[in-house]
Amino acid sequence: MAGSSTDVVQLDALGRQGRFRARNRMAVHDVAGQEVAGLSLVPPLFVDRTMKSLRRAATPALDDRIGMIGSAAELFSTATLGGQSVEEYEYQVSRVGGIPISVVRTTTRAIAARMRKAHYSVEHARPTGAVMRWDDPLTRTGRAVWARRGSVFAVHAAGNHPGPHSLWPEALALGYRVAVRPSRREPFTPHRLVTALRDAGFGNDQVALLPTDHATADTLLRGADLGLVYGGDDVVRKYAADPSILPQGPGRSKILLTEETDWGDHLDTITDSVIGKGGTGCVNTTAVFVEGDPTPLCEALAKRLSSVPSLPPEDPEAVLPVQPLATAKAFEAHLLHKASGTKPWLGGEGVIAELGDGSAALRPAVHQLDRPDAPQASVELPFPCVWVAPWTREAGIAPLRNSLVLTAITHDAGLVEQLLEEPSISNVYVGDHRTYWMESGMPHDGYLAEFLMRCKSVIRG
Repeated sequence: MAGSSTDVVQLDALGRQGRFRARNRMAVHDVAGQEVAGLSLVPPLFVDRTMKSLRRAATPALDDRIGMIGSAAELFSTATLGGQSVEEYEYQVSRVGGIPISVVRTTTRAIAARMRKAHYSVEHARPTGAVMRWDDPLTRTGRAVWARRGSVFAVHAAGNHPGPHSLWPEALALGYRVAVRPSRREPFTPHRLVTALRDAGFGNDQVALLPTDHATADTLLRGADLGLVYGGDDVVRKYAADPSILPQGPGRSKILLTEETDWGDHLDTITDSVIGKGGTGCVNTTAVFVEGDPTPLCEALAKRLSSVPSLPPEDPEAVLPVQPLATAKAFEAHLLHKASGTKPWLGGEGVIAELGDGSAALRPAVHQLDRPDAPQASVELPFPCVWVAPWTREAGIAPLRNSLVLTAITHDAGLVEQLLEEPSISNVYVGDHRTYWMESGMPHDGYLAEFLMRCKSVIRG
């Protein structure tokens, strides 16, 4: 196929004067170590000038913004952009990120669908007592007006999956100008998305792509009013006290099954929550808590997960993530270290399946814990790895805290109330729902617009 070409793609920065090919370029390699792209890295002065250009820019009218985002969605999912077809783009994302190509294709459509509903999503976040415009007739007698907290928004993008790029275009819908620093792990999606937005009508001073080295990264945040940063626990700690930064860290999503439920009726949901969409996301299940003996579930889950094939990511039948062999070995070593003292049902001897080209599929792991507060239950890894633990009413909700998603398969309304009231649990799905379920108009880790907007009282007349 065309996407399998050995030609090196040049991913230029997209600044205030259009495309810019920097002298300093970083090689982007696929999972087998082959160079497939050169990513231009811009210096601090380039970032500073671009951010000032965004700050000076005027905001297009709301209807124009929504129309351009909708047009960009169509271009992103169907058009040849920057000389690369959508099929070539998907192939490169799969080969570089190690994500099964079926997942990449589904995500392409999902990003476009969410962009088409960007206005719908931000409207769901707006307080019902607030209006969008100061000259709304309701402000004559006094009304809350929903207003931006700033004008320029910076994004340090995620690299583990293309899906998070469906979120930040909502800032454009709200009238922000946006600068994106792509992850070196997967720069193709943000490059394609910014290109599509510009081709759809957004100006060079409205949305920019600014690849930088680590030393220059904070220049982007300093030049913005607000920022969104993806990363691990270290990133969350770094920015936790900064009210202008929204850090997005590990999800540590979980499933709880109480004793009045039959786990056998939900095995498909549990299995798919662990391994679905490549098993790499913050919404994939990290731990399952079972009221009663978790052993039968461990056995059944291990049997299901052991049957998946180990294939290159571009194979249509692939379901597992793939990494360079050295990276895969590091993940395996980390797992085996953390799993010490647990009962392995799958992956106890290792999780690497070498593919013969310098890459390896990361196979699933299932480990049984002996208590609900075992520290392993919070260990999240970028492949299908699940910890299964016993849970008791006496343990309460403490082991379930710090969850992006908690699927509670229970009939206990009182327990559900406790879970909803727990501040560190972002989303509660009651019943047979996969932890990776998401929908336009529904919050992920809260609404992004909650962070970007505020209400101001306005009265005129």
